[in-house]
Amino acid sequence: MEQEYNFRNRISDQDEYKTDTKLYRKKIFPTPYFFTNMLRIILYSNKQAKKGIYDDVRWFNSSLDTLKSLERTGIEFHLSGMDNIRKAEGPVVFVANHMTTLETVILPSIICPIKPVVYVIKEELSKYPLFGPIALARDPILVGRENPREDLKIVLEEGSKKLKAGKSIIIFPQRTRSAVLDPALFNSLGNKLAKRNNVPVIPIALITDAWGNGKHIKEVGKIDPKKPVHMAFAEPIYITGNGAEEHQHIIEFISGKFREWGRPELVK
Repeated sequence: MEQEYNFRNRISDQDEYKTDTKLYRKKIFPTPYFFTNMLRIILYSNKQAKKGIYDDVRWFNSSLDTLKSLERTGIEFHLSGMDNIRKAEGPVVFVANHMTTLETVILPSIICPIKPVVYVIKEELSKYPLFGPIALARDPILVGRENPREDLKIVLEEGSKKLKAGKSIIIFPQRTRSAVLDPALFNSLGNKLAKRNNVPVIPIALITDAWGNGKHIKEVGKIDPKKPVHMAFAEPIYITGNGAEEHQHIIEFISGKFREWGRPELVK
């Protein structure tokens, strides 16, 4: 636990966090401003990863730097339920809707100071020239996303190893980024993994379309400061029986947050 004290400016020390808009002035050209900063962060992280020193603290720092860069464009963050991460002893499985690249790079700044965590990601991301070494440095679970049966086997086997080693896991059951929540496409893979290892699931509701998906490169899209970012962590739940009741609870938590945040159109 000694490394924990190296985390700086930990926004997850509190249950809720909201951007102090008095500290930032909206940029006239938010998209080029942000991606100039993002490129700097990626290049530096890539260098650390290739040196074998991109550890939990450095991952947290680059994630927090990204969050602050987004805030400097004028985007407001509204984060809640972070005390729920602390309620669970030991590792958990985080299950979240997947909207844009934003949550992938920002969640470590929230979770890392509380629990060591890894992602389940598409294998192709590990082959990106700049991002690939960074992703691999964080020891993710790699899936192909083409054969659901094979992906299930990989996640259950590799995920069980991670959980037994004390690492929590972030899973996006929608398999790919989507502007809306379609319950029919929200699988129960995370629930199966949690039940097999008798660890709780923490559902996460996200609205992150302030960082749009690009037409040609998904990761490079429009930055829109008029859209706030919302993230909410639910209380830990254990999966019982076939998990159908808990699965529905997760869907209802996310869709309920969308309505609470004034975006009911995001539920299909």
